[in-house]
Order: sequence, then C-alpha cells, then structure tokens
Amino acid sequence: MNTRYLKIFSVLAVIAIIFVARLAYLQLFTDRYALNAANTSIKTEYVIPQRGVVFDRNGKIMVGNQPAYEISFTEALMKPDFDTIAFCSLMGINKNDFIKKITVIKKEKYYSKLTPMTFIKDLSREDIARVQEIIFKYPAFSIVSRPQRQYEVSTSGNLLGYTSEVNERDIKKDSTYYLPGDFIGKSGVEKSYEKELRGVKGIKYIQKDIRLRNIGSYKGGSLDKDVITGKDITLTIDYDLQRMAEEMLVNKHGAIVAIDPNNGEILTLATGPDIDPNLFTGPNKSRNLYALSKDTLYENKPTFDRSLQAAYPPGSTFKLLTALAGMQMGVMDEKTVFPCGGGFNYRGLRIKGHGGADPLIPSIQISSNCYFSYAYLAIMNKYPGNPSKGVDEWKGILNSFGVGEFLNNDLAVGAKGRIPSGEFYEKRMQSIYKASGAKKDPKNWDALATGAVFNGMGQGDVLVTPLQLANYVGAIANKGWYYTPHIVKSIDGKPNPDKRFKTKHKTLVDPKHFEPVLKGMEAVVLRGTARGLKSNDFTQLAKTGTAQVPQGKDNSIFVLIAPADKPKIVVVAVMEHAGFGATWAGPACTVIAEKYITGDVKRENLYKKMTTSSFMPEYKRQWVADLKRKGLYIDPKPDSVKLKRKQDSLNFIKEQKAKLQKKIDEETKNIKTTKQ
Repeated sequence: MNTRYLKIFSVLAVIAIIFVARLAYLQLFTDRYALNAANTSIKTEYVIPQRGVVFDRNGKIMVGNQPAYEISFTEALMKPDFDTIAFCSLMGINKNDFIKKITVIKKEKYYSKLTPMTFIKDLSREDIARVQEIIFKYPAFSIVSRPQRQYEVSTSGNLLGYTSEVNERDIKKDSTYYLPGDFIGKSGVEKSYEKELRGVKGIKYIQKDIRLRNIGSYKGGSLDKDVITGKDITLTIDYDLQRMAEEMLVNKHGAIVAIDPNNGEILTLATGPDIDPNLFTGPNKSRNLYALSKDTLYENKPTFDRSLQAAYPPGSTFKLLTALAGMQMGVMDEKTVFPCGGGFNYRGLRIKGHGGADPLIPSIQISSNCYFSYAYLAIMNKYPGNPSKGVDEWKGILNSFGVGEFLNNDLAVGAKGRIPSGEFYEKRMQSIYKASGAKKDPKNWDALATGAVFNGMGQGDVLVTPLQLANYVGAIANKGWYYTPHIVKSIDGKPNPDKRFKTKHKTLVDPKHFEPVLKGMEAVVLRGTARGLKSNDFTQLAKTGTAQVPQGKDNSIFVLIAPADKPKIVVVAVMEHAGFGATWAGPACTVIAEKYITGDVKRENLYKKMTTSSFMPEYKRQWVADLKRKGLYIDPKPDSVKLKRKQDSLNFIKEQKAKLQKKIDEETKNIKTTKQ
C-alpha cells in the first residue's frame, strides 16, 4: 500500500514541478502575462501591410495599390461634451445618419468600447485633407489608412478577383491573423494567393494613460514587430493575348483559353462576358458587386467564369480522345475502317455520315460522326455482356488526360466536368426499367436506351471545361504527357515553388498512338473542316467542333496546336450558340496563336470579324422562349412618353414636308408665270 501511495505522490510531485517551472518561465522570461496584466494601459496597434503587386508574364502591372481612408470610432474615447452637430457638419452627414451608424457599430459581434471600429469607409484624399486638421477635436474618431487595390487594366475581373472586408466565416478560418475591418481576397488570384499577397501585419505596443491617450511605446518598442509587405506575384498570363481574347468575347457567352504545353503555363484565361475589375473598388463597390451577381438577363452571369466553371459537351473535338482510347484498348487502329457509307445505323438510330468507309486520319479530317460512334461501340463491347467494364476502362484512360476530375491547380474556382462510368449507366438503366415495369438485369445495359452511344462524338453525357479541353489537347501535342495548368509563374521574383506544377503527368495511352491523331489534325487544317483558317506564317494542327445543345443554335468549339513541329501554344475556344466551330471559335483561336507566335495580328479581317460580331439576339430569343415556357413572360408595354415623342417627330416631319411642297409649288407657279 505504501508503495502505491509513494508512486502516486511522485507523479503528482513531478506534475507540480513542471507546472511551477512553466509558470516561472512565462512570468520571468517572457512578457506574455505582463502585457495581459497591463492590458488597460498597454494597447496593441496593427500596421496593415501593402498587398503584393500582380504582374503579367511580361512585367506589366495588372494590380497595384493606392491609399484608402476611413474614419474609426472608439467609444471609450468619447468626451461628455462631444459636439454631435459640429462633427456631423465636418463629415458631411446629418444627425440621424450619425446615430444610425453608431447604433449599427454597437450591434456588431466583435464590438468593444476599447476597440476602434469603422465608422465611415472609402473617403477620398480631398475628404481627408478637409478633416485632418480638425478631427483632433474629436478623439473618439481618427483617420485610418488602409491600402486599396488599384487596377491598371480594364478586363480580366474574374481572373484577378477582388478583395473585400472579412466576414465572420473568414475570421473563424484564420482568427490568429484577421480582425474585423481587415480585407481578404474573395475571388480569383486574390483569393487563391491570399497568404502570399496579404503580407504580415506589423504590431506596436503603445502605452496609454488613464484617459487612453498615447504616452509612448511599451519597453521602447523592443517588442514591436515590423510590418512585412505582401509578396509580388507574376502571372503566367500574357495580357496582350488576354485583352485580345476578352475583346473577341464581347457580346458573346463563352471562353478562350491558351496554354504553353511545354510547362502548363496558362497564357490566356478569358471568359465572356467579362468584368472590369475597377468596379471592385471605390465607394460603389458593394453596389457593383451586388448588381453583377444579379445580372442574369439573357443568362449573362458575368461573375460565372465560363473558362473554369462551365462544363460543355466538347463536340467533335472529343473524337481525338475517342480514337486514342480505342487504339489503347486494342479495339481499333489507324487502319480500321467502319461501315460508314450510309452513315451510322444502330437499331433504328441513324446518324448522318460524312464521307464513306474511311480509316482514322480521313475520318478526323472530315469529322465523321459515324466513324467515332462505331469506335465507341467497339470500346463498350470489348467485354461482351459487360459494357460497364469497357466504359470503366475508357473512363480511366480519359481521366489520365485530366478530364472528368478536378485539375488540382492554383485557381480559385473550377468544375469537375463529367466522364460517365459503367455504374452511371447501370443506374440510368435501372431507372428506365423501373419506369417501364420491366424486371431485367441493369448491368447488361443498352447503349441506345441510355444515350451512351453519343459519347464517342463528344455529345451524350460527356462534359468538359474549356481549361480541361486545353489541357487534354496539350497532352496530345506532347504525345502523352502534361504539366498541370497553373496561373502563377513566380513569387517575389522566384519561380513558383509549388511542386504540383513540376510533376509531369503521363497519360495511359502509348506514345505511338498519337502520331495518326496528330496527322488527322494536320489534315483538318490543310484540306479538312478548318482549311479556311490556314496561315502562311506558321503551321497549325486543329480540330473543329459543333456541339448540339437543346436551347438553340449549336455551340461553336475549336482546338488548335501551333506550330505543328514544335508546339509553343495550345488555344481552345467555346462560343455558346454561335454555330459551326470553324466559323466562330476557329478564327478566335488562330488569331491568338498568330499574335503569340509572330508578335502581330496579320489577318486583321478575322480579328475584326470577332470583335464586331454579337450573339446577343440569339441569347435574347432563347431567354424569351424560356420565360414563355415557364409562363413568366410579359409583353413589354410601349412607353407612352416615347410614343408621344415619336408621334410629335412624325408630325413635325409631315409639317416640314408640307411647307416644302407648298414652297416648291409656289416656285413652280412663279416660273410658269415668268415664262408666259
């Protein structure tokens, strides 16, 4: 018994010694508790750092900083004889506004009488110059300078993103750094590289007297921490290309993406419609953000980045992957010929053919729907009686190209897209059987009933984002490998250290299978569906795509690799409801490639065609049709004021015509009288 008590006593003694030693260390060798004990006389002031500057790959400043000013309020410093009327006059507000602002501040979750709270934001330099000589009379209020973003460009708002005041969720995520009133990146590069851009706050410990007046630094400033400016970031973006792409997307819905296939650097990431980032600054910032988020007229959705978030049927551009997967699975080769003389015929389904019974390269050249539908059937039927196994093998190959899954890059948003699995079709078949009352095994599902038969030509259930589209075309250009697409080239002048962008990803397709596909893409430009876009200055490999969509006109899609022998750039474009791939998306791609490779736009006619065209009438037609289907459409009533003005104008014109005619008649009469 004594031994057991001795052990317990020993353990308690050790714990007590550790506790006393730790307490002695904190009290004698650190200032932690000294500061807490003197909390009523020593206050912490934070110095907000300048955010890092954002450059494009050529050194052009895209985002910088400018000073922004606000007035803070500390209730503990409010004097009993505070002159509300005089202060309101100084600030240009009325007494009711003053009372409302103070009431709102006191209801905030993090409110404290000792903590400065924001009273008025976004004051101009002129406002500050007007009040700074007098505001000392009102010690409860002080001028606070906070860096504010200054955009040196007028496009790429979705790409760059914006900063805004932290909310409760932001503070909870990083309560050791953020305080009420701080700003944080909310979207785009500002969000994905927030920690690098924000810098590190400076800290000053200030001694205050009983009236909370500053009487000097605590311990001579020895405990203060210097502010560290945010790190500058250089994007992979070429702003000249980015601006051109945005201009070609005016009055269009869609995206243009360009990457360097040699390293995965994103050269262009344009979405239409775009946002002017200057709307993210100034006193109307909140109002502008709200208006942008609510702009759904004709499905505009400007805050929806179509280059990253929109998942589209890739159309005929997907036939390249169908061919590669089919060859890798051993169900076809470049010499395989399918019976396409009369088009694709499968159990009563007929898809119009292009050309006749041709092997792979001519089928890519003419974009044969028939050929690639048969190729997909061969993929499904590789394992007789078990289509799911064939589809899952196909899906695995496609996933290795970065489609159907997140790319794990440094962008703030993105969509997964969709490459359907065997299970996906088993569930669909089960639903079909359930609806019909049939009792059959859904594992032996039917390609026609489930709609899977359309996957081979890039319709059906396949969905990819424009960035994924660019990535898999880049992997084709490299004959089977790619680096993850990324947006930041360097941080503070040093190469981006993120290991994700240094890893070479290899696809599951043998490099030997890429050669016939690349030859097919060459044939598309030389004598196929994109022959009208052939350049005399550089070689191109391309594939057109025209994806059918239920809402209206087809989506125009195009992918391009240039130059053909040593690819430097991959460009893809998606134009919603525009028509043929070679007619609209094609010119946008080849203009971007031409500018990047030659340094100039030599085919001005193509550039002008893109910048002056508009698809808004088609979007309006679809929007009205959709409202009518939902029973929500209201015929616009004529504006009575406008009608009256129009009628007055017509009456005026009639009067002038009548006067002119009368004058002519009189002149004619005088001439006749003179002759007589």
